[in-house]
Amino acid sequence: MSGKKKKAIVLLSGGMDSATTLAIAGAEGYECYALSFRYGQRHIREIEAAKKIAALFKVAEYRIIDIDLGSIGGSALTEPGIEVPKNGQKLSEIPITYVPARNTIFLSYALAWAEVLGSFDIFIGVNAVDYSGYPDCRAEFIEAFERMANLATALAVKAKEKYSVHTPIINMSKAQIVLRGRQLDVDFSLTHSCYDPDSQGRSCGRCDSCRLRLKGFAEAGLKDPIEYRTTNTK
Repeated sequence: MSGKKKKAIVLLSGGMDSATTLAIAGAEGYECYALSFRYGQRHIREIEAAKKIAALFKVAEYRIIDIDLGSIGGSALTEPGIEVPKNGQKLSEIPITYVPARNTIFLSYALAWAEVLGSFDIFIGVNAVDYSGYPDCRAEFIEAFERMANLATALAVKAKEKYSVHTPIINMSKAQIVLRGRQLDVDFSLTHSCYDPDSQGRSCGRCDSCRLRLKGFAEAGLKDPIEYRTTNTK
């Protein structure tokens, strides 16, 4: 039998969840191809983080794809006129930081690249425990996308192998993600989670993403190594 590694596409946002997911994929023996997106988000700090994480784990190839979701809008992350909620403020059941169809679009690009590479494995760092309530982070969505992938691609129709969308952290708490990432040598100082960093790239400490991140590190008994403007999580 050949000792050649199986290839996997890993969606890499630059945050702690996707960084840990990349580390897990590598630890499971996959040759990782990392994929990030400039999709019209408020800042590029997360792309800078993703580049550093991809380099840290020496991925086989790293690509950044440009998509103009900002022209569609509908999210505080893509429309400058919509403020990012802070301090646990809830304007609706699904937060205004949800970007319409984002994970569907990202996974579709990952699927296309996987088909070109002859890979049947895609990793995404969605989480359904400590998360903001996005509908495209649920197991039901992932299962539905996986079914679609195996109906819509030439390789799946022709080949015996089927596509798998791996979600290794979907049932972990943020604290468990921190601890698993630490076991796998994730340098969390390279990661970025904040929805609304300042001009120096410092995290706000008050948006949902920052609050969940800080909670995870606190429950893991560790100090978050990134810089914050404030650590107020009340």
